[in-house]
Amino acid sequence: MGYSNFRKVEAFVEKFGFDMQFVALFKAEKIADINPSDWLLETLERAKPWPLRNEKAKAERVISPILLEVVQNYTDRISFFSGEQINIKPEDDLAGECDFFFALQPPRPYLDAPIISLAEAKDEDMDWGVAQCAAQMLGAKLFNEKKKKLVPFIYGCATTGTDWQFMKLENDVYYVDSKIYTDLKEILGVWHHIINLYL
Repeated sequence: MGYSNFRKVEAFVEKFGFDMQFVALFKAEKIADINPSDWLLETLERAKPWPLRNEKAKAERVISPILLEVVQNYTDRISFFSGEQINIKPEDDLAGECDFFFALQPPRPYLDAPIISLAEAKDEDMDWGVAQCAAQMLGAKLFNEKKKKLVPFIYGCATTGTDWQFMKLENDVYYVDSKIYTDLKEILGVWHHIINLYL
């Protein structure tokens, strides 16, 4: 099961000895709202009649279009992956499939470091989503280190497709945003802000 074995944040931080703090993650930064394109609005509108009964449906019909909208602005500098395996330490459950992540590299047909941010789709259980995303962020950090392509921090996000909760791993501390984002313009703004921190 790998990353998905981590269902509670407490178990994860205890196992690996991390600190975790709930903070207003973007309070000090002025993040501009980003208007969605007509394509994104139409795509999300077309998804409305169909039941979103599980994580796969939410990932395909809601989360993926939002993230594709973001990465469209950076196609020469950022790669976007879906469903890739990051198997870095299976013995510690740091292995398995990651729903979505961005890597700081031009698009190419294979995964390379550095990974800069991840998004984990969860049905309704945000606690599980945060714990699983935290594990994936650690996996990404170790993957970057193995490839000798370090970044100063890694962002993550657990989302139900409606609620988006962001996280940041920096200096062995996980910062979990005390705000849960539900407004599409704000969500797009945060993702653009995160990517531009690396560019």
